[in-house]
Amino acid sequence: MAIKEVCVPPLGNVAAVDVIEVLVKPGDQVNAESPLITLESDKASMDMPSPTAGTVKEVLVKVGDKVQEGMPVVRLEVGESPPVEAAPTAPEPAQQTVLEAVKPPAPPPFTTIPKPADVVELLPYASPAVRKFARKLGVDLHKVQGTGPKGRILREDVEGFVKARLQAPSAEGWAVPQVPEVDFAQFGPVERISLTRIKRLTGPHLRRAWLNAPQVTQHHEIDVTELEAFRTSLQPEAEKRDVKLTLLAFVLKALPKVLAEFPSFNASLDASGQDLILKRYFHIGVAVATPEGLVVPVIRDVDRKGVWAIAQALKEISTRARAGKLKTDDLQGGSFSVSSLGGIGGGFFTPIVNVPEVAILGLSRVRMQPVWDGKQFLPRLMLPVSLSYDHRVIDGAEGAQFIVRLGELLQDLRQLVL
Repeated sequence: MAIKEVCVPPLGNVAAVDVIEVLVKPGDQVNAESPLITLESDKASMDMPSPTAGTVKEVLVKVGDKVQEGMPVVRLEVGESPPVEAAPTAPEPAQQTVLEAVKPPAPPPFTTIPKPADVVELLPYASPAVRKFARKLGVDLHKVQGTGPKGRILREDVEGFVKARLQAPSAEGWAVPQVPEVDFAQFGPVERISLTRIKRLTGPHLRRAWLNAPQVTQHHEIDVTELEAFRTSLQPEAEKRDVKLTLLAFVLKALPKVLAEFPSFNASLDASGQDLILKRYFHIGVAVATPEGLVVPVIRDVDRKGVWAIAQALKEISTRARAGKLKTDDLQGGSFSVSSLGGIGGGFFTPIVNVPEVAILGLSRVRMQPVWDGKQFLPRLMLPVSLSYDHRVIDGAEGAQFIVRLGELLQDLRQLVL
């Protein structure tokens, strides 16, 4: 028996890749081509296969590690075998990737045009069966968004891609021009830092949301003078309950009533873009700023909660979000979202709709302003609000009616019991 180190194959112009999954442990029996670890670059994820059969003696990496070309990752105990002569040199197949480079070299079964030596491309994260299915349909997996674990492309993803292309055949030519790369160092000192994991994940989602939903934002100011006085009177009770009672809790309390009166705001377009799916539940996402970036956990069944319960829910999800302890279920199922900058400051802003939702409400910091009552100017506490919505679903008149109705409820909370 002999010990064989399995090393990271050539990465070309990629300096390092992340280990996002370790698929074996010491003592496991593996066959040739059995996946050992899963690697992820900035473009794709791919299993790194074992070059031979054997027994795993030691795993040298863990999830979260960065590995470079030539770095050993697994030690295998393998049987002795006679040396194998090197196969004749042949052009590299067009579809060979850095993670397939651990296979023994062999002539391609058909003539191909070799890639330049410095061009290395990671295949999208998918099983061999899905790759075969995609090849049969002529689908480029680089263009398919995976919905499986860790972004793995499933058969259903390929079928959905084909269906979408058949329904919108003219969309092929609508590619978004890329921003040209600029060497900023030529102008002065620079520093390169990596985006946080949350920002890397949310970036593509925000881009899809902005490109797929034509969005309009309407601004309004709501007089919350009496509401703020009522909230302030409840502070002793809030201290006893050990919760922070903010205006956001009252806004969340009012929203289900407004959403019930304007159901198209509590909805999503179906995949065809022809039908609207009205949601009969009120699960509201609340944007929370964390050290790693913005996340939007969901408070479920807000219509069944009182203000104190909402305040407690806000406290719990904010604490878990900032500690990085949110679960997958905490981030799913929202029907409407709210982004509040009241604790930071600033005036109006333009929140981006959290597609497939169709609307989002932005709240800014309240400010005292002189308001004309018909006879004189009076000091009133005004709440700036910004409502963004998908213009395919909601028109300007509906947007104005929604935001005005919300203002009516916040100015007179008694209407919530009617």
